[in-house]
Amino acid sequence: MFDSSYLKDFPWNKPSLTPSQMALIPPEKLMQIETQYLSDLFNFFKGTSEETPLIDSRFKSPLWNDGSSEMVYRLYLINSEYLTNLANGVESDEKTKRRIQFSVEQWIDMMSPANFLATNPEAIQQLISTNGMSLTQGINNLLNDLSAGKISQTASADFQVGKNIASSEGKVVYQNPLFELIQYKPLTKDVFDTPYLMIPPCINKFYILDLQPETSMIRYLVSEGHTVFIVSWKNADLDMINLTWDDYVRDGVIEAIKIVVEISKQPKLNIFGFCVGGTLLSSALAVLAAKDVHPAKSLTLITSFLDFSDTGLLDIFIDKALVELRESSIGGVGVNAGLLSGIELANTFSFLRPNDLVWNYVVGNYLLGKSPPAFDLLFWNGDSTNLPGPMYCWYLRHMYLQNELKIPNRLTICGSPVDLGKINCPVYIYASKEDHIVPWKSAFGSTTLLKGNLRFVLGASGHIAGVINPPIKNKRNYWVNPKLNTTAEEWIEGAQEIQGSWWIDYIKWIKQYSGKKISSKKVFGSAKFPPLRDAPGLYVLEKPVKV
Repeated sequence: MFDSSYLKDFPWNKPSLTPSQMALIPPEKLMQIETQYLSDLFNFFKGTSEETPLIDSRFKSPLWNDGSSEMVYRLYLINSEYLTNLANGVESDEKTKRRIQFSVEQWIDMMSPANFLATNPEAIQQLISTNGMSLTQGINNLLNDLSAGKISQTASADFQVGKNIASSEGKVVYQNPLFELIQYKPLTKDVFDTPYLMIPPCINKFYILDLQPETSMIRYLVSEGHTVFIVSWKNADLDMINLTWDDYVRDGVIEAIKIVVEISKQPKLNIFGFCVGGTLLSSALAVLAAKDVHPAKSLTLITSFLDFSDTGLLDIFIDKALVELRESSIGGVGVNAGLLSGIELANTFSFLRPNDLVWNYVVGNYLLGKSPPAFDLLFWNGDSTNLPGPMYCWYLRHMYLQNELKIPNRLTICGSPVDLGKINCPVYIYASKEDHIVPWKSAFGSTTLLKGNLRFVLGASGHIAGVINPPIKNKRNYWVNPKLNTTAEEWIEGAQEIQGSWWIDYIKWIKQYSGKKISSKKVFGSAKFPPLRDAPGLYVLEKPVKV
């Protein structure tokens, strides 16, 4: 066995967990981890260690294989593996263990030698070759980002909402203090007589569904003969600090449904909910079902939670203490009400994937002095929105913390006890296999809560990239399996993998519930609800007030 006493006097700063965290590792397991670590160090300094696979794509440059730079990053990889083994060795309740693992992963990513000028050979070479201009530009980029409160991820100046992004032609046909309702211009001679209403998440702008023409889900639906309406949520300001979940359900989703029914003169709609928009929509349909009102001809849920048993990485942030803190600071009424900062939300989501969405830009923007490339999805990601504190805190407590929506009649929303099982319509449920915000197995759990004719489809990639996957790109793949009376593991084991976009599967499914074809109309809205302004409207252009 390797004699660890060889390195007892070696002058290196050994990384470690806190003493209380180390105490959670069984002694025999800790001994194994320590022995392996010392053995790895010994072999490294002796020059006999095997090369550790790269865990950081920022080491791809050949400059990292030159002398001291290679020594720095190889030592970093050894230390990273040691810390990871310590975190994985903790024996505690699942939530505590996941928090420790997450914290260690954050530290490992933060301490990468790529993140520091003195240890990044690419940054040093750039500094020399530009005669210091890269550092000057990097400092300017840093100061601009500090002023904005977030790291720049794309060239924002290259995009203009309503011009080269969110540019599908349409009109705002209704507005209240909570949302604008947009109706889009038909692109076909004939259209289905059943209108199509989209409820996007209120924690982001709606135009994730209308980025650019070739990636716009709205344009795709319209080009397939659907008359599409979408809710554009108002960016919460100081006049909205007392709004609740009930307000978003009643004056948001239910109001939008009523307006589309009145404009279209059709009693039922195909209704689509994305992320928290799907949770709001399901809440609204359950409220209406309690009154024996069923306006949905079909329901589409895209990467949405109904069962919050497993909320993935977000679970590590949420416990009783955090919810109570939020409730006491922004979740009350009157003087105790407030806003949740959209920038805070965006930064939280970015740190769920720190190497891709944080440190990659630290290196590029600040150390190399470069500007990030233009990327429409990241422009949308940085276009943040605030939320009313009471609404957000109610959502945290009753959904994430107490998981009550799935329990029939446990919650009362808008004065009605809600039971998801009373929603009476066919349902299409889509999840993304690599979704770190709504784990796909959690989305699969919705199949046990809804009673209509169900179809569950699993797409490749993550929360956004998996959803925005137009057929014209012919990218990725998806899985289907009609057998839903099973576990998620059994479902995927028996699923058929299909190449290409899940949009093709969806457009075939929704056609069944879209009614007959009629001549498309050249007018927007109705006599009672005339057009107010061109799409994308005014609310989508609002920037968040500083909190």
